[in-house]
Amino acid sequence: MNFNLLVSLAVVVCALGSGPSFAQSENHHYGLRYDLTLKPAEDRADVSLTVDDRVKGTIWEMRFHIDPARHAGFEGDGTIEAQGEYVTWTPPETGGRLSFHVPVSNRRANGRFDALMGDDWAVFRGDDLFPPAHIQDRDDSQADATLHVHLPEGWSFVAPYRRIEDHVYEIEHAHRRFDRPTGWMAAGRLGVRRDRIAGVQVVVAGPLNQGVRRLDILALLNWNLPKVRRLVPDHMPERLVVVSAGDPMWRGGLSGPNSLFLHADRPLLSENGSSTLVHELIHVATRIEGEKGADWIVEGMAEYYSLKILWRSGTITENRYQQTFDKLAKWGEEADRLDVELSRGPVTARAVGIMRKLDREVYRKTKGEKSLDDVVRNLTTAQQKVNTNRFRQAVVEVMGEPADALSDNQLGFDVTGN
Repeated sequence: MNFNLLVSLAVVVCALGSGPSFAQSENHHYGLRYDLTLKPAEDRADVSLTVDDRVKGTIWEMRFHIDPARHAGFEGDGTIEAQGEYVTWTPPETGGRLSFHVPVSNRRANGRFDALMGDDWAVFRGDDLFPPAHIQDRDDSQADATLHVHLPEGWSFVAPYRRIEDHVYEIEHAHRRFDRPTGWMAAGRLGVRRDRIAGVQVVVAGPLNQGVRRLDILALLNWNLPKVRRLVPDHMPERLVVVSAGDPMWRGGLSGPNSLFLHADRPLLSENGSSTLVHELIHVATRIEGEKGADWIVEGMAEYYSLKILWRSGTITENRYQQTFDKLAKWGEEADRLDVELSRGPVTARAVGIMRKLDREVYRKTKGEKSLDDVVRNLTTAQQKVNTNRFRQAVVEVMGEPADALSDNQLGFDVTGN
């Protein structure tokens, strides 16, 4: 056979063999546009989702988990079915739009707000406006999502996303095919300060005339964010948004994806040597969540490391560091048990004591080669909701044996809840 003919046949065979494999390795992209219109006079946000014509053969339906008391007025192209806490949207093959509206302000049982919109500003979480969805789609589908924000004249906007043009943001979450806008956001007549700290683009924003200490917050982050990044070097977000406002907002701190809220009157360093700002920063960096009865692990770890990071950075002295543990140990004596639904006050204080004992035990039994830091990295990398058994297993993976500090006797309960 002619040599040139053999070469030609070989090329054809290679092309036929590699073609399908190459095509399967590429994701099928479609456009997903979110529009957010804030209406202060009505304390309302108008929200819409638009998918382009590339959705054909990619998405069959979107099932949104909504709050029926808040999300309302669903309209759009294609088929919309509402049943209790769920709204199912089947968009046309040529693409389409789904719209609804939701109040922005949300008052908690204690009378404080974890979201609020007035005449001059708004502070809220994207999670509360854009409901999560279960998508029936191709396994290789990928949304190219953007958020378009429409504001009253003179208002500005801050969100934990990259701005690609005026009032347009790229919504991208690693390991998620269907992206939605989440995290803390602020809009209105804002004061904003930006800086780059330990490779993280930091934005501190809050309404004008609310007593927000933007530069003080940046200063504390400048000392402590590098230490947090060293704790979980592979999991720090590229952007961090800190939103702050005064009364009647929630008088504390609340974390969110790549963001956190801190009340303007909350001390950056409390009299007992702790820091709400650094505590919430630990939540943002580790993203560890607990199953029922395991909130003591999440909150105890965040509080323990808020103190340890402050000590490592030199923000507090060794003497203050030890005094704070002594005070927490005494306060923790008031807690009857750890496995409660929400860890607060004495429960968290007692959990801090457990974390301290565990840290020392890991360090001692590994002859200084490992510490609780390695357990935190283990849990952060796993990104699974933690319970007592998983926490114990993570320790075994680091230390090579079960920890005395996490025995039923030390915790005051066994894993069956008895």
